[in-house]
Amino acid sequence: MLATQTKAGFVLEMTESTPYAIETRDLCVYYGDFQAVRDVTLHIPAKKITAIIGPSGCGKSTMLRAFNRMNELAPGVRTTGEVMFLGQNIYDADVDPVEVRRRIGMVFQKPNPFPKSIYENIAWGARINGYRGDVDELVERSLRQAALWDEVKDKLGQSALALSGGQQQRLCIARTIAVKPEIILMDEPASALDPIATLKIEELMHDLARHYTIIVVTHNMQQAARVSDFTAFFMMDERRAGYLVEYGPTCQLFTNPQDKRTEDYITGRFG
Repeated sequence: MLATQTKAGFVLEMTESTPYAIETRDLCVYYGDFQAVRDVTLHIPAKKITAIIGPSGCGKSTMLRAFNRMNELAPGVRTTGEVMFLGQNIYDADVDPVEVRRRIGMVFQKPNPFPKSIYENIAWGARINGYRGDVDELVERSLRQAALWDEVKDKLGQSALALSGGQQQRLCIARTIAVKPEIILMDEPASALDPIATLKIEELMHDLARHYTIIVVTHNMQQAARVSDFTAFFMMDERRAGYLVEYGPTCQLFTNPQDKRTEDYITGRFG
């Protein structure tokens, strides 16, 4: 059974009968007259890691941002089709996009901590989203989940901007976790990091997938193969609109792709 609905139209939690975290149906995204993504129907399983791969310009980031209506923050963007989350199309007129973005969090390519203390980076976002519990406990729990607590527990009052790039990215993940999303979107979260910091982010993704659905855009096919359970491969047509070529379990897509275009991309014949 579905739980009681919120004012934003969402059920309060997923149930065992809800195998998918997100389902898209004929999803299209336009920037003015330019179609960036066309006719994507996709089923993202809950509490798994799904990678989106493909050549530059094929709409990967646009697709990711369509999952929590972040594309709407740019002028002239129009979205058609459906993105179903917890039984409701998030593009319905009565759905609050701010609530969508709380329930479906985003971690960006470049770490973007607030110019505040490490503590306030976690606490401030939670407070503005209405958190009324023990803030100290929330900060510690979020930092522990992001595998950062042991590194920062003695300097919570220091500026987050003083952290290394990898630490800043894990802080941004902790900040996202603090508002209790169901889904975490990651747009190339390790592309600006060194190999050691990248490994920590990948290990963290595996840990988080026990509790959250993770959807990650990556240019790094080796990373997609290492971290994801499912992979979606996108290309673009002659009008440069991105479209879904193939989607399935990562092990299958990388070892026995069903579409020759997927095989050509993975083996480096194009892209």
